[in-house]
Amino acid sequence: MPGRDAEPLAAWLRGHTEVEVICRDRAGAYAEGARTGAPQAQQVADAWHLWRNLAEAVEKTVGAHHQCIRDAFATPTVALESSGATTVTEPAAEEEPFVPPDSALDVFGRPRRLVARTTERYTAVQQLLAEGNSLAAIGRQLRLDHSTVRRFARAGSLDELLVKATNRTSILDEYKPYLHQRWREGCYDIPQLHRELRERGFTGDIQCVRRYFRPFKKPHSPKPRNPPATPPELRPAPKPRRLVRWIMTHPGRLTEADAAELKEIRTACPHLDAAARHVRDFAHMMRDLSGDELPAWMDRVLADDLPALHSLVNGLKRDLDAVLAALTTPWSSGQVEGHVTRVKLVKRMGFGRASFALLRRRILLRA
Repeated sequence: MPGRDAEPLAAWLRGHTEVEVICRDRAGAYAEGARTGAPQAQQVADAWHLWRNLAEAVEKTVGAHHQCIRDAFATPTVALESSGATTVTEPAAEEEPFVPPDSALDVFGRPRRLVARTTERYTAVQQLLAEGNSLAAIGRQLRLDHSTVRRFARAGSLDELLVKATNRTSILDEYKPYLHQRWREGCYDIPQLHRELRERGFTGDIQCVRRYFRPFKKPHSPKPRNPPATPPELRPAPKPRRLVRWIMTHPGRLTEADAAELKEIRTACPHLDAAARHVRDFAHMMRDLSGDELPAWMDRVLADDLPALHSLVNGLKRDLDAVLAALTTPWSSGQVEGHVTRVKLVKRMGFGRASFALLRRRILLRA
């Protein structure tokens, strides 16, 4: 079909009165088209799309409470003595302490340009929205793309946007603990550090290492010959998407280390603990097809201070019959997703130059 509108779908369904079940994502146009073209059919919200909607709500929740995660990982690591007693290693006495770079600040302690720009745009969009301007008018006034304006308008808070802006993944991430260790040991030679990383499998260039170390505070005096104690290992806070993956993964499939860190985060942040509980309960409903528990689950979610999950629940209520069918019947779009992947492959093979008629012909003829 040429688009995602309701009428073409309804027209197609009118010619196929034998359809009894329609499994779909939760787009409003598909719901309307199915209801108009095949009123006799049972609509079922696809389980994969429901799980994805839940993951998106959890990601927003993690973004809103990422400061709790940073605080939980700000403490020094715990060392085990040979006697079996647990002690916290104190940092070595140095004239200038090791200062890791703050992803939200530049080398002079000022907000990074990306952070400053995000803050400025969020403030401007929210102010224009409060004045009653439409998204299109805001886009024209601020010279921003409509999708950008919509993202800033729908954000629950500035922190939700800043988490994504300051926690982007880097090819250097897995090597940062080693770099921190070598820096505390007194190695400030960037070429030497780059050579050591190359020996460990790092594929980036030396400029990547230089940029990372620019905000570091380099000691002005030599390191003591006999430091009183080994400085503690810094614990980088997990990226938001990594934490979302932990929450959305079955507890039995997490490694011991991941499970321990997730438990620590849940202990430090009651909001993320509540979100994790709701995810587990929803997963049980999907696995056991116990949709009769959905109303009670929605009430429990609304009782907690979780705005992103509240939005999800409100959306589920608007599509309640299809969602209940998804959690009580075995129907899903699993078999269709393979065909969707093939369709996307055929489309991309045309490099964006093939017309819809040609794409449709190739797909139908399995070319």
